[in-house]
Amino acid sequence: MDSSVPKGQTALLIVDVQNDFCAADGMMAGFGVDLSTIDPAVNRIERLAASARRSGVPVIFIRLVTAPETDSKALLALYARQGIGPEGAAVCRKDTAGADYYRVFPQPGDRVVDKQRYSGFADTNLQLLLSAAGIVSLVVTGVTTECCVDSTVRDGFMRDYEVFVAADACAAYEPDLHDASLKSLGLNFATLLSTEEVLASWEEADIG
Repeated sequence: MDSSVPKGQTALLIVDVQNDFCAADGMMAGFGVDLSTIDPAVNRIERLAASARRSGVPVIFIRLVTAPETDSKALLALYARQGIGPEGAAVCRKDTAGADYYRVFPQPGDRVVDKQRYSGFADTNLQLLLSAAGIVSLVVTGVTTECCVDSTVRDGFMRDYEVFVAADACAAYEPDLHDASLKSLGLNFATLLSTEEVLASWEEADIG
């Protein structure tokens, strides 16, 4: 398998690395999820972001920012059928600490895309940013693997981007969901690589 990742015309996407999803005092932790996979993935995201900036690869932070007036009616209906109240949708509320970045923060020159749905492409300016920068390939990282990462990867592929997933720089709260999502993405939508493979590819390009 060809594990090379182009440096030119490629962007690094960092999806939903925010307190409510990742921090010990965030909303998901309050629901009792297992956060043990989060920090190892974030460690790798930090390395990828630093390498991308050195290599001239645009870094785009995609974050969920919600408000009651933009909550998904479909999500609320789904939650109601599962016995979950509307408070379940109150994650990463605008102007709360839960919506803040977790450990990895935009630097000068990075871009930020706010979203209200799972996919970073859904009703956002992400595609406009990518098109303006001449981007044709994406390296996707973040949380959670089976939800917002998965949705963003699929939407990117459907828009004809070549998509790479840094598999060990993504995380889910349940290992089986992480593995199942990666298996599906790797079969149909993306090239799965390790952080080390991405870093090696960019560093070799710099040396060359």
